Amino acid sequence: MKGTGMARFEKTTLESPSGATLNLRSMLPDGASAVVQVHHGMGEHSARYARFAQALSGAGYAVYVQDLRGHGATIAPDAPLGVLAASGGFEVLAADALAVNDHIRSAHPGLPVVVFGHSMGSILSLYFAMKHPDRMDALACWNSGVDGGALVAISGLILGAERLFRGANAPSKIAMALTFDTWNKAFKPNRTAFDWLSRDDAEVDLYVADPLCGFAASTGLWLDLLGAVKFGGDDQNLARLPKGLPVHLLGGGDDPCSDKGRAMQRLAARMVKVGMQDVTAVVLPKTRHESLNEVNRDQTTQDFLNWLKAHLK
Repeated sequence: MKGTGMARFEKTTLESPSGATLNLRSMLPDGASAVVQVHHGMGEHSARYARFAQALSGAGYAVYVQDLRGHGATIAPDAPLGVLAASGGFEVLAADALAVNDHIRSAHPGLPVVVFGHSMGSILSLYFAMKHPDRMDALACWNSGVDGGALVAISGLILGAERLFRGANAPSKIAMALTFDTWNKAFKPNRTAFDWLSRDDAEVDLYVADPLCGFAASTGLWLDLLGAVKFGGDDQNLARLPKGLPVHLLGGGDDPCSDKGRAMQRLAARMVKVGMQDVTAVVLPKTRHESLNEVNRDQTTQDFLNWLKAHLK
């Protein structure tokens, strides 16, 4: 049964065994047919997913989005803004994700669960899926990639040196220069420092004006991220995923973070190689990084809703 009316994006907290008090938002339609567990990207927070949650809720899906450690209103003693944890950042993020997943299954027994992630959240979603392959009925990873190889190793050495000199919790100047700053140069002449996010100026301006968006992440966070990318870049880890798990991969054709969508296509090819049987890979022409905030977002969202309807039994 589809939800009726305009559901509210409710805000509560959830205590995680990791020691974090998670800021958790939910939108719960009457008679939900499935649940979507959403992981946001680096340098943003759960409230930015209200429009996506409304679309999902309107189609009859319950939605949960937590602020990740070091983001939004989530509180953890070892995770100030821009820091995931004192050590093992993605292991701790996965523990938080598991706590939310447990909460979902307790609140909605028997309903299918879809794990969805954007950007860094997509890396977390895949990492969580490889660590806990029995905890979802479908997986969606958008706008990032998990290529391993020499580039990851070299980046790790460079950031390791930066951590040695500046400390793990200091904002990484090197990572910011190599990623956000470099990516934005592809869209000169630049109107803002975040033109690479979307062609929709109003959405970019909302991001720029948001005090909880666009901050420089710590060197430790970037190293944690590289570790998760390396983990996902190993086909033996990818092979842990159930062969029949429905997977939806998506990237923007002009998104520098996902190598113009090609990183998602490479991940799809690797999934097929290890025997996965239901992998959908989409590259959206001319779109940038935030597919849910792009000018064609309504069609992109509807296409995903159509995919969910076709793949959730």
